[in-house]
Amino acid sequence: MMAREPLEPDMPLPAEMNAARRRFGTVTMGLHAAMRQCLAVFGAFLIALAIPVGILTPFLPIGLPLAMIGVVLLGRNAVWGQRWMEGMIVRHPRLEQFAPNWLMRVVFGRDKSQRS
Repeated sequence: MMAREPLEPDMPLPAEMNAARRRFGTVTMGLHAAMRQCLAVFGAFLIALAIPVGILTPFLPIGLPLAMIGVVLLGRNAVWGQRWMEGMIVRHPRLEQFAPNWLMRVVFGRDKSQRS
């Protein structure tokens, strides 16, 4: 049995193959958008869940990792979540000093701003 020959990068694809790829691409784009929104909502849920968990377990730091995972999921997967977090940092600048530098780079793509 012979292996399939790879397509040449400069060779045009047949019309039916192009249509199938376009249709499949639309479906996968829709699935990716839905998955990103589900991850963003899950991140918001983890942030909301971290508050009572942190209060109920004061000696075990379980709430903080939950909140950090939620912030990363929300900030990376939703524009509205990233805008909300930027607005919170603008309104309450002391929040930024509590965030580690790696978290600022992961969520916002920048380092912490230098305060004097």
